[in-house]
Amino acid sequence: METATSVEQDPQQSNDPDERRDAAHASFFVGSAASKGSDDSTAASRRKYAALVNSDVGRRWLLRGGLAALVGAAGGLLASDWRVGATFAAAAIVAFTVRAARRQSEVPRWRRPSAAQRRTEAQLKVMKRLGYQVLHARGIPGGNGQIDHFIVGRRGAFAIDSESWDKRLPLRNKLEKLYHGRFSKNERIDEALEEARTAERLISEELGRDIKVRAALAIYGPGMPWDSHRLRGVDIISGTKVRKWLRSGRDRLSEEEIEEIHQAAKRVLPPRY
Repeated sequence: METATSVEQDPQQSNDPDERRDAAHASFFVGSAASKGSDDSTAASRRKYAALVNSDVGRRWLLRGGLAALVGAAGGLLASDWRVGATFAAAAIVAFTVRAARRQSEVPRWRRPSAAQRRTEAQLKVMKRLGYQVLHARGIPGGNGQIDHFIVGRRGAFAIDSESWDKRLPLRNKLEKLYHGRFSKNERIDEALEEARTAERLISEELGRDIKVRAALAIYGPGMPWDSHRLRGVDIISGTKVRKWLRSGRDRLSEEEIEEIHQAAKRVLPPRY
């Protein structure tokens, strides 16, 4: 009697040689495509890394990261605890970040904003988050004057010039005249007032209605017996109290009015860069 022998075949495998050849080709191309995709991804990552290293920002952050690592390593060795080193490294990164944020300016580097201007600008960044609109280094048409900071917010419009004066000499008000030591600063006050009045006139003409612009000198260096003091039509304020002074305005502007004045100032007060 003839016995039939059954052979169990793999359902995924075919006895047809053409089908096996096609399957092998497909597997080769899929593997090649996956390998190519991995190579492309690696190449893209390398390009991004090279661009980061070659950029000024990338180099600065690589340097900061290296310094933070050194600080962390030194702290860890001194304390014989890697957790202390990690804390020192994190603190160094935070310090570098804060310092970079304070030094960063919207005014291009080639304009070389003064240290006083950068310090005021750092304070105004906080006010921008509260809805204030800020312009820096705006020129006065027809002259060489400059408004270091033009600000408009809920409490009104302001023109601030930032000054750094010798801290060894006192400031004093003598018969409605400002003296820094024995040197009169009235001419500087009159310049700030004229800049603000010109901005006020130009913006009013642009909008077709009257607006007010308060003038101020933010002074860094010498101690003051006041946070702010109005003299000859200009507020003389301690440089570190700019935000407090801005909140002292008496106007009440809506968001629409703030934006209108801001856009008008951009049009009539050209940038100095």
